[in-house]
Amino acid sequence: MNDLLTAALDATSHGWPVFMLGRSKRPVANCNDCRDNPHDPANCGHLTCHGFYAASTDPDRVAQIVAAVPAGQLAVRTGAVSGLVVVDVDPAHGGSDSLGELVAFQLVPRTLWVRTGSAGVHLYYRHPGREVPSRPMPNRAGIDIKADGGYVVLPPSIHHRTHQPYRWGDGLAELSEMPPALIDACLPATPADSTTRPAGPIRTAKAGGISNPQSLLTSTLNAVRNAPEGKRRTTLYGAARGVARMVAAGAITQADAIAALTDVGQQVEQTARDIQAAIAGGFHDEGIAA
Repeated sequence: MNDLLTAALDATSHGWPVFMLGRSKRPVANCNDCRDNPHDPANCGHLTCHGFYAASTDPDRVAQIVAAVPAGQLAVRTGAVSGLVVVDVDPAHGGSDSLGELVAFQLVPRTLWVRTGSAGVHLYYRHPGREVPSRPMPNRAGIDIKADGGYVVLPPSIHHRTHQPYRWGDGLAELSEMPPALIDACLPATPADSTTRPAGPIRTAKAGGISNPQSLLTSTLNAVRNAPEGKRRTTLYGAARGVARMVAAGAITQADAIAALTDVGQQVEQTARDIQAAIAGGFHDEGIAA
């Protein structure tokens, strides 16, 4: 516990808010009051409830937090609150190959780093001042971004499965700035260009028992336009299935169907990747190749 407390107090000297996890890298369970009475976790005041919301930079409070969970793991809250973005490399899921690609493209400059208890790597960078969500890095297997809304385990915590310690790496002892290309690689894909439109009018024809295909197409696309945020991707997938059935009936060509669905996906600010996946999935589930 003395080693954890020393590490925790060292972290607070850098302005990093720290808290304790249980033995299994999970946040400590909430107390009965916090579990049964909903309230703002950021203003709770309890030592260990609500995960990283309990994190603190106050030395006296941090000492109490460590003492409350002496067999747990020390963690730091990432994101703007600590000024940290951590690139979390998990070799068990392909992270070593992905890291090699990032190095080859000069996206990850040398910086403060940790060898994790599972033989992975945590690369610490200075937060860029814009929101960087905690999420898997797009198109990079085995790499997670721990930033706003996240946390990572700090040395000298012991990994719960391997029983190996987290250790600070040799070399550079200062945080490096994130290069613009790394920031871009960490962020969600940008919405597709909303100015892109079908090259010509969408043509429909009465076929397969569909008496008013234009009206059916319009209502199907309007369902996507009117879908609430958070439901737009699934609504686009449902629309793709409906339009695919029109293609199967001969009421619309496949090219026009894809153009109309792509257009409406762009209108509701879906990414190009999500639009393509929704259309391909909807067409596939109706037995049509997109």
